[in-house]
Amino acid sequence: MPMSKASSARVARRIATAAAYGGGGLGLVGGAAVGLLFTELQLAKHHIGGSDDEPPEADGSYGSAFGRLYDGQPLRLAFLGDSTAAGQGVHRPRQTPGALLASALAAVAERPVELRNVALSGAMSDDLERQITLLLSERDLAEAPDVCVIMVGANDVTHRMSPARSVRHLSDAVARLRTAGCEVVVGTCPDLGSVEPVGQPLRWIARRLSRQLAAAQTIAVVEEGGRTVSLGDLLGPEFSANPRELFGPDNYHPSAEGYATAAMAILPTLCAALGLWPTEDERPDARRREGILPVARAAAEAAAEGGTEVAGMRGPWALLKHRRRRRLPPPGEMGPRYTEDRAEDVAENR
Repeated sequence: MPMSKASSARVARRIATAAAYGGGGLGLVGGAAVGLLFTELQLAKHHIGGSDDEPPEADGSYGSAFGRLYDGQPLRLAFLGDSTAAGQGVHRPRQTPGALLASALAAVAERPVELRNVALSGAMSDDLERQITLLLSERDLAEAPDVCVIMVGANDVTHRMSPARSVRHLSDAVARLRTAGCEVVVGTCPDLGSVEPVGQPLRWIARRLSRQLAAAQTIAVVEEGGRTVSLGDLLGPEFSANPRELFGPDNYHPSAEGYATAAMAILPTLCAALGLWPTEDERPDARRREGILPVARAAAEAAAEGGTEVAGMRGPWALLKHRRRRRLPPPGEMGPRYTEDRAEDVAENR
């Protein structure tokens, strides 16, 4: 049976507390259930495809047309995390979440955006330290990214990393980026229970584990001064309803349409973190089920509904928002590889 939100909040707080104080992993499901989980996983692997293709390289400058109107430095956007952050499953740079958000951010800010993506396919949360070292060693700290997006957690669940250890690595990463002066937006662990070929009881267990990790991630990130967006929609209701459109060829990673759905969920929070969203939208709207809640309760609420933002307030409180999504701008000037991709599109349509 699904856990109540109160129970989910208590478990998430226990995981976050264990992470903060160096505790061990918490046994969230029994040993027999874990054994059954991985038996089912082996069966599912026969149906879930895989790809060894490298994600397309999307680093570069976006919105360069705004450079003629803006004299200052471009906004610096960095992406860290796993295969989802890297853009595994699509073949064109402009289809990756980094490129989608860099283009959209440039349009909102009317300012060029420089994208650097150091995410690694297959990475777990313990790889974030290496990624941050790579990112920050490339430049003077005075030129650290203005904002970093982290998408991580799915591999932690599937590779049985203890939730406390997973959250501890993420918390340390957010703290390090905040110390360097970066705003941080974390897309929390997606709902793995929606992967289409996965059957019961694996589906129920995967959903429970991923949502518990997502809630604990939210608590840790908010307490370190970052913001979170629940990515339940990334492998959640919209994906379950439209798996052929929103999953890629391997039935696991998102398709181009799937990444666009995730990017639309993250964009408002990304803009809010940079002060680019209307200030009146920062007030909670009870009609949209928004409010100021205890952090653990807000985390549990967010984990249960994709696209929900949680940001820290004073003390043990957090702001829960269901921001209005806005469609991403048309590709227009997509960046350093747009001309090449456009040529491929024309050739395919001849």
